[in-house]
Amino acid sequence: MLVDSHCHINFPELSDRLPQLLDDMRHHDVSYALAISVSRETFDEVENLANTYPNIFCSVGIHPAEKDAAEFTVAELLERTSHKRVVAIGETGLDYHWCEGDLSWQYQRFITHIEASRQSGLPLIIHTRKAGLDTLKFLREHNANCGVIHCFSEDVAFARAALDLGFYISFSGIVTFKNAKSVQEACCYVPNDRLLVETDAPYLAPVPFRGQLNQPAYVKYTAQHVATLRGQSFEEIAQITTNNFFRLFNKAQR
Repeated sequence: MLVDSHCHINFPELSDRLPQLLDDMRHHDVSYALAISVSRETFDEVENLANTYPNIFCSVGIHPAEKDAAEFTVAELLERTSHKRVVAIGETGLDYHWCEGDLSWQYQRFITHIEASRQSGLPLIIHTRKAGLDTLKFLREHNANCGVIHCFSEDVAFARAALDLGFYISFSGIVTFKNAKSVQEACCYVPNDRLLVETDAPYLAPVPFRGQLNQPAYVKYTAQHVATLRGQSFEEIAQITTNNFFRLFNKAQR
């Protein structure tokens, strides 16, 4: 059994072939997936998927790189966390790759999500790109202590700091890329009880599908590579990451 802890199956690249995606998940022993919210406008899409399919869960949040996105207030996030299939807040965080200049809007959005996580008790799903030090700073200053660094692309030092804050670390197809040495080193550093795997589908397909459209079934190939890097069996990694998913996202029911 495997869990894809982060995917965007409501995106146009995947939504029109959902029956095939679910069938592929079954054939690859991927039993569950977490559909991630990135905007107010598309929250209903991920929630409808989660309400329709018992092996799909969802989150509520606004992607940090969408400058002109309509915002959630803390109260609005909290209202949606009361919905049965909403198990996390995010994705949220900081992105200095796509965004520059006055980022006060991004900082306030991040703070809003952190506060909603603190009040609801649901974990944060953190996106950070070229913003590692500031991401950690905001998490510390606003007392965030529950969540996951998704699609990990940093180094061992960042992983250590995130782990010290109580966060889990999730590895995507990036960990299978030959030039991702620092990510692979971090993968070997993360302890068993904080390790997750994901696809971030439709993006970042793992080797041997690099450059192609990604899908939840392909989390199996990421898990296999993680097992090889860590000197563990695939079966052990599958069990560890599945157990970790349901421990972190404890509102989700198997």
